[in-house]
Amino acid sequence: MKVIVLFVFVLGALSAAGEDFFAKVREKVTLKCGVSSYTRSLQWHHGNDLLHSVDQRGFPRKGTAELAQRSLVRQTNLEISSVRETDAGRFTCSADGTRHEHSLSVLSVSVSVHPSAVLKLNDEATLQCEVKGQPQGCEVKWQSPNTDSPTDSSTVQLKPVTSSHNGAWQCIVTCGSNKLSQSLTITVKEPPTTTKSPPKLNGKSEKPCGTNCGNDDASPRLLGLAWWVWVAIGVGCLVAILLMVCVIVLCVRVKRRKKRFLKMKGQQRPRHKKYCQCDHPTAAAKPKQGRRREKPSALPLHPA
Repeated sequence: MKVIVLFVFVLGALSAAGEDFFAKVREKVTLKCGVSSYTRSLQWHHGNDLLHSVDQRGFPRKGTAELAQRSLVRQTNLEISSVRETDAGRFTCSADGTRHEHSLSVLSVSVSVHPSAVLKLNDEATLQCEVKGQPQGCEVKWQSPNTDSPTDSSTVQLKPVTSSHNGAWQCIVTCGSNKLSQSLTITVKEPPTTTKSPPKLNGKSEKPCGTNCGNDDASPRLLGLAWWVWVAIGVGCLVAILLMVCVIVLCVRVKRRKKRFLKMKGQQRPRHKKYCQCDHPTAAAKPKQGRRREKPSALPLHPA
């Protein structure tokens, strides 16, 4: 009997007090071993599955469990990323033969509002905060965006909806010294303002007057424009059409004149000077002017 009591006492001495950790699904959590250093070996277990083992030479060894692929050892602490609901349970950190038992509670917090997150004034709505994996002793409360004190229930009834309910609500889960929160945004819209109809006179409603107030014989309007505006537009379009016709006629006449001029120029031929060629012999050349010869004197006549 003394041997059994001594064995239990030794196990209790070797096992240090553990810590309870809390984490949300798909978030990251760090589990503290309980010691800051070791000399021979360090091991982390999840239940009976080995996650990580480091010997005195500093060589790490990773287990075959799926959780070992999403976790790593930083000094003596175990860091788990992308927490899943299956990660909850007992974790054991063995440093130099000393066991430190810890527990991890994985909470899945889901918030919802019925009928929708977009509400109108004086409507009714229900806010629900559902927590899965919640251990005993945890509290769930709602934090309003415009109040400092949270409610004492996981369900909030908004009857009726007011403008103070607009904003980000927080579902706070408190487990001892650990707090987790999940936000939910509610939008409160005011109803559209309706304009009152003018009072009726003699059984007929008085229509609101616009720019024609005080002008009973206002001219009819087409597409919001007076008749004289349409007349001015028509005259302007007519003048523009006439100008276009004149330009086209002038262009045609210029082209015709140009063609006619080119045609007349092509029919003209170069004229050569023609000299009169007669069949008469050419006149004898004039003697050169020089010393004038004297005629010989006539011979004297002798009597027979």
